Amino acid sequence: MADNTALAEQLLADIRPNLGITWIDPETDKNLTGMIKRGMARLQEIAGVPLVFTEEDLPRSLLFDYCRYANSHALEMFEINFAGELLSLHIKGQVQAASAITSSEVTT
Repeated sequence: MADNTALAEQLLADIRPNLGITWIDPETDKNLTGMIKRGMARLQEIAGVPLVFTEEDLPRSLLFDYCRYANSHALEMFEINFAGELLSLHIKGQVQAASAITSSEVTT
């Protein structure tokens, strides 16, 4: 998997106020960037396909929620509380992957 550091730093500016963090602190930013990277990796693992986190859609929404739970030290509850949304993300990802395979088979 590609290094998502640049994307995580880009998303940091949006996620910080969502968490109620209004101050600038390098250590806090480092922790949040780590949460964002781990969240992106976990959500892409669940989806089974690369996800776009820069558009206002389900992956971005789930990433923000993942970071909220991680910041509150309640990450063990994230997948339980968002099971329906995560299942939807997985199904959409698998349909997308199957469509890509079918499209490539038709064109060859």
